[in-house]
Amino acid sequence: MCYTWIMELIAAFDIGDRRIGVAFSDPFGEYAIPSETYFRTGNFGADVAAVAQIAMARGAARIVCGLPLYEDGSESVQSEKTRRFCAALEREAGIPVEFEDERFTTRAAREDLGVLGISAKKDKKKKNVDSLAAAYILESYLADRRRKEMKEETNHYDEENIVELVDDEGVTHRFEHLMTFAYGDEWYVALTPELAEAEEEEDVAIFRIAGSEEDERLEPVEDDALLDELFAEFCRLYEEDDGEEGGDD
Repeated sequence: MCYTWIMELIAAFDIGDRRIGVAFSDPFGEYAIPSETYFRTGNFGADVAAVAQIAMARGAARIVCGLPLYEDGSESVQSEKTRRFCAALEREAGIPVEFEDERFTTRAAREDLGVLGISAKKDKKKKNVDSLAAAYILESYLADRRRKEMKEETNHYDEENIVELVDDEGVTHRFEHLMTFAYGDEWYVALTPELAEAEEEEDVAIFRIAGSEEDERLEPVEDDALLDELFAEFCRLYEEDDGEEGGDD
């Protein structure tokens, strides 16, 4: 499985009224690293400038901030405070700011600290909880981003293998291309109906490629005996290809 790596450092912030947890990604966007906790001064402008400086000092190309939501996913007063702070942060830092759902990050951070033997109640400055929560926010963001990239790559691959055929009545049918192969002196193509349209996933249709390069068309094979031979040849070639792909397993 190939991934499109994120070649940039990302800063993440868990923004609270009194403290702001900080985390950073590695340069490839593979994992998040808890960093520090910024203690707010009560001066909105000064806090925005300080947090922007934390991101810029590390050369961050993007900022991710946790967005506090209710359990049902609706926004709260704290959500609006966070959006206001992040809008000012984006202007101050001059780099994109994105949001990530943080409903479960603080809870997960507290649980992890408990496993490590660190009591959140005894940690008066809460720096461990805040920075770890910021790391959870970033981990969630990175995971979502990787999933989206994989989905886009999969969709792109699938579309490249889709062939649209228009029948005599002008109706368009979508097929997945399985193989183009030669048999005798002619070329044939094996297709299977797209799963959304297929009654059986194993259906295979074989057409003869006719016409010139400028005017190629697919013609059905009318000879049943030839069709049986072509299907047998398709199965043989398909098994050979499958065997080569799995040979290194």
